[in-house]
Formats: sequence, structure tokens, C-alpha cells
Amino acid sequence: MRGGMILLVEDNPDDEELTLRALRQSQIANRVVSAHDGLEALDYLLGADRDTGGGELPEVVLLDLKLPKVDGFEVLRQIRSHSRTRLLPVVMLTSSKEEQDVVECYALGANSYVCKPVNFAESIDALRQLGLYWLQLNEPPPHA
Repeated sequence: MRGGMILLVEDNPDDEELTLRALRQSQIANRVVSAHDGLEALDYLLGADRDTGGGELPEVVLLDLKLPKVDGFEVLRQIRSHSRTRLLPVVMLTSSKEEQDVVECYALGANSYVCKPVNFAESIDALRQLGLYWLQLNEPPPHA
């Protein structure tokens, strides 16, 4: 797998730990940077003033919808509105199965929408497949 970083945007500590454990169990060795709310994610990706750029761009963003400060919809909207992050692969990793959430995420430019598996075995399998696709098979856009 490519050595790029994964940005995990997740406010629930239990879900964060489950995701990190599932990634390790799936033998996805990529470094994971965690953001615990939407504002933290945007600050990381775009910089605090939104004009200077932020930290290292990840290979893929795993983005929850229900986040404090700035929700996942707005994070996705802002990611797609900046030239630095416009082409960044974003996978919505959420517990919401609401059809309107799925439609809105795709309308805002999400690359994928995955409902969080309930149990650990299913999480390992889902994250293994996500890692295989987004970090090995998918040809990412060049970073600007």
C-alpha cells in the first residue's frame, strides 16, 4: 500500500479506537492523523485562516457526518470549495443510513459513503476493503 497518511475525522472516542484497531488488524500500516471535530479537520487541511494551506494532505479522508463545531456536510463542502483539497478522496464513514444524508453527501462531492459496521469483525473487513481500494488500487489525483 502507498505510504500516505489517512485523516480520520471522528468525534466518538469509541468509534475512533474501533477504527484504529480495525485498520491495524487489517494490516493497513499507513499513519493515521485524527481530528475530533469538523473545525479541527478543516484547520488541519486548510489552515486556521483557510488561505494558507494546512498540514500534509492525506491519501484519503475518512469523515463522519455528525460532528461537533462543524458537521461533516460543511467539512465536505469546504474541502470541495478549495483548490488545495478539491480533488482529495473523501469517504463518508458514518452510522447514518438516512437516504437524504447519502444523497446530500454525493451531491457535495463525496467519493464514497460507507455505513459504520456494528461489530468489530465487520469493521475489520470493511476497513480492509477500504484500505485496499483507496490506498492500493485507486489512482489518486496529484496533489496541487
